[in-house]
Amino acid sequence: MPAIVGAVQVISIGSSGVFNIGDAYKIMPVSTAKTFSGAGSFNTGDAITLYNNRSSTNTFDQDGVDQGNYFNA
Repeated sequence: MPAIVGAVQVISIGSSGVFNIGDAYKIMPVSTAKTFSGAGSFNTGDAITLYNNRSSTNTFDQDGVDQGNYFNA
């Protein structure tokens, strides 16, 4: 069934964002990322108590490729 879309205003789209209007069979953004973070980096909340005595993050990666975008076209 076709989509009926009214007025659309797009201010900005990020570098790995996808914008679609109407029907779509498959939407596959092509992006990968590796994030290194220490203990307690992504904590969210109102009253967090965190004790990181001697915390360290190992960023050594012995393999060259972790996850590729091979079949995203």
